[in-house]
Amino acid sequence: MADEHTVKIPQHRHCRRCGKAFVGEGFYCSDECRDADGQEAKRKLYRYIAAIAVLWAVVIVAVVVVGL
Repeated sequence: MADEHTVKIPQHRHCRRCGKAFVGEGFYCSDECRDADGQEAKRKLYRYIAAIAVLWAVVIVAVVVVGL
């Protein structure tokens, strides 16, 4: 009797970007979410590269100053 009121939820996924539930393949609900997530990943990569470059510059300057 309790089964009469049970609602079945179809197999679905949740978008990696916005969290919206969708039925289909892939990790994103739309091309817009996929593209936005790719842009964010590029920004994070560039920030990481910049941070590593700054750290290397600090190390080089420290070696030059201490070495003199």
